[in-house]
Amino acid sequence: MNAIPTVTKNLLIINVLVFLATIVAQSYHLDLARYLGLHFFLADDFNVAQLITYMFMHGGFTHLFFNMFAVWMFGRILEQVWGPKRFLSYYMICGIGAGLISMLVTYIRIQAAKTGMSPEMINTVYQEGAQIIRDNMNYTYPPMANLNALLNGVTVGASGAVYAILLGFGMLFPNQPLFIFPLPFPIKAKYFVIGYALIELYAGFANNPNDNVAHFAHLGGMIFGFILIMYWRKKDRGNGYYYN
Repeated sequence: MNAIPTVTKNLLIINVLVFLATIVAQSYHLDLARYLGLHFFLADDFNVAQLITYMFMHGGFTHLFFNMFAVWMFGRILEQVWGPKRFLSYYMICGIGAGLISMLVTYIRIQAAKTGMSPEMINTVYQEGAQIIRDNMNYTYPPMANLNALLNGVTVGASGAVYAILLGFGMLFPNQPLFIFPLPFPIKAKYFVIGYALIELYAGFANNPNDNVAHFAHLGGMIFGFILIMYWRKKDRGNGYYYN
């Protein structure tokens, strides 16, 4: 791993170690996601530190693998261009930003879910929802179940920061050809990033009840990444490359 820059290498190591710790904890019937995953800010289990810790939690090996593959593939290039301090700042700020955007969208959806529900139903979800999830019970009234899921759901993964990395690569190297399976031809990085953003936007607004992916967290990472890069571009007086 000597060829991998310091921050990228340490991000890979930390994410793998936390994933292994999650597996070990499960053998002792301890759910680390309850403590380290990102809960909605009005939920009983929310802690502000989760805006950082959730980035190092993953829902399974596939989730971890693809996120870390993207960090290795694109993150190391950004770190080599920006340097370790700026790259780490970018990764963390965008990951936190992704969590904030995700909670904002959840708040909006919660307000919409309350429509047509009586105050008694809403209070029941707020007072008992988290305990009901922990006891593996379900509401029989769908609007209450939906509100319960929104209020007590947990977000995990580095995907918000990863999507910011993809955006950063696309902005720094817009015409770099990428071979993306299963496409039989290369696609420029800028079109790759735009395509991913449009897919996430569509999936986010589709709000499929069977889709447990935090699409707006991905978009939130991209939004914060774009703002940071434009700020640095202005600060560095349009150099095209961004140094510490």
